[in-house]
Amino acid sequence: MSAEIAVSRTDSIQASSDGQLVDVWLHGRSPHTQRAYRADAERFQAAMAKPLAAVTLADLQRFTDSLTGAPATRYRTLSAVKSLLAFGHRLGYLPFDVGKALRLPAVRSRLNERILSEADLHRILTLEPSPRNRAMLTLLYASGVRVGELCGLAWRDLRAEADGGQITVWGKGGQTRTIFLPAAVWKLLAGLRPADAVPDDPVFRSRKTRSGGFLRPLAVLRTVRAAARRAGVDAPVSPHWFRHAHASHALDRGAPIHLVQATLGHASITTTGRYLHARPKDSSSRFLAV
Repeated sequence: MSAEIAVSRTDSIQASSDGQLVDVWLHGRSPHTQRAYRADAERFQAAMAKPLAAVTLADLQRFTDSLTGAPATRYRTLSAVKSLLAFGHRLGYLPFDVGKALRLPAVRSRLNERILSEADLHRILTLEPSPRNRAMLTLLYASGVRVGELCGLAWRDLRAEADGGQITVWGKGGQTRTIFLPAAVWKLLAGLRPADAVPDDPVFRSRKTRSGGFLRPLAVLRTVRAAARRAGVDAPVSPHWFRHAHASHALDRGAPIHLVQATLGHASITTTGRYLHARPKDSSSRFLAV
């Protein structure tokens, strides 16, 4: 059955080709997610060499067996393919959701390896000599924001409060959330604002662009890596590690899991709960006579 025939079987045409289906499926996702998922979709389509409406479960299983690379990469590719096929079926574009029966491979969680200790984290912050970079790193940790959310901050997104301040970020999935900041963190941010700054100016201005526009995620990564090396942390630290540290340290110190979920913008509390399992503080082993 051709893709065009599949489309004609629904009264509301949502896509007229496989390419358009992919475009609609990706609409509204972050640029990073769009790039990764589009590459996964194109890889799958090239391997199939047939319209998506003609793909069978056997085809999908052969594609799964052909994948190489890191387990996490294979998992992401298959998750993207399953998502695309399910989306196409929900629209009525695909006659069946052949991906529904496919089981994703188990992936060993290595989250615990990407959680910095409080000592390492505070050494990174303390040894950073640049006031701007120290404020940036502190904000990554104190707020748990994603690097894209940090880069997109403008002065209009900041608001002073009696005992600190708050930032409003445009997050994953098009969700807006407001995060309270303690007074010490707010003071670092407020100290960066130039006297002539206007509301739409970036909080973290790029030093390499002539117009002084918004900082790019790659620049933040370089700053984080340099700060980690300076602090003697021998690990491939990325900005997202500060988000992991925020969640883990807050839960360790007794923060309610629902509050951590809201601060980080997790759609499901199950995602937040991963941090409880990554660094358990107790287990049934203490009840054994060993």
